[in-house]
Amino acid sequence: MFHCELRKRVCLPTPISLKRAYEKPSVEDGKRILVERLWPRGLKKESARIDEWFKDVAPSTELREWYSHDPAKWSEFKKRYWKELEAKKDIVLRLGQESRESKVTFIFGSKEEKLNNANALKEYIEVHSNR
Repeated sequence: MFHCELRKRVCLPTPISLKRAYEKPSVEDGKRILVERLWPRGLKKESARIDEWFKDVAPSTELREWYSHDPAKWSEFKKRYWKELEAKKDIVLRLGQESRESKVTFIFGSKEEKLNNANALKEYIEVHSNR
């Protein structure tokens, strides 16, 4: 889906949205893609309304455990995660393509709303897939 500015005669891709898995699904979410290796604790699949689950795009278990949601490690986590994403170009390209074609929301389980893998993935896609 594209947002077009007629005055500038330019159409830009709709940005990827982010949403916690525990927030109520909405029609405005578009395609809901879970970007976690593990299913969010205590969340029922029926109420989550996940359209696709991309486990393989999530950070490795080792990286996730090392990071442990420590804000002091965010920069290094993002750097290491982006390095892991370099080896997953096919998945990243597919997610970038989907986000250019329709409204996409990355669903994540973390309580941390800004310093999480979904946010790092979104930024990676925006920087690396010609969005």
